[in-house]
Amino acid sequence: MQDLVNIFVKSIFVDNMVFAYFLGMCSYLAVSKTVKTSVGLGLAVIFVLFITVPVDYLLNKYILAPGAMTWLGEDFATVDLSFLSFIMFIAVIASMVQLVEMVVEKFSPSLYSSLGIFLPLIAVNCAILGGSLFMQEREYNSLAEATSFGLGSGIGWFLAIVGIAAIREKLKYSKVPAPLRGLGITFIVTGLMGIAFMSFMGIKL
Repeated sequence: MQDLVNIFVKSIFVDNMVFAYFLGMCSYLAVSKTVKTSVGLGLAVIFVLFITVPVDYLLNKYILAPGAMTWLGEDFATVDLSFLSFIMFIAVIASMVQLVEMVVEKFSPSLYSSLGIFLPLIAVNCAILGGSLFMQEREYNSLAEATSFGLGSGIGWFLAIVGIAAIREKLKYSKVPAPLRGLGITFIVTGLMGIAFMSFMGIKL
């Protein structure tokens, strides 16, 4: 249980997808103009990561990894389908994003229209694919660990985009020098937030 908590906390603060690895920056910068749209997209990312990372873990463990298909018989012990990892992971991600898009369009048309093209673009959000690839690289021992990592990574991305959105809303009323308005000051604030999140690296997990 302690290992699961450690993975969860570390994926939120220490290994934050935005501030530690700069993944998902396109959506992070483009959609973070208002808190409302940022919350909507952040929740969608949490859901997609929470589903896709465990599913991709099972795919990797029982189908893609070298020797993973031994459960079908000894004849499959030498089968290595790891070269299909990218395309299989992306297929799972695209399926989940399509499901999220249909649900949001059905129950919240206003959020769907405000998110615009960036909702279907979750499918090519590198933070989503990064979650599955990090899961594969770190070789988690159980489905619970992979699920904990996926959920934590999604919450970390959610905190990042909602945090920058709240700051950007306040910056509208601040006296920002003209050359830095818009993305300029956003990059500066993102850098400062990244430095702030680095302080969590001191947590002993």
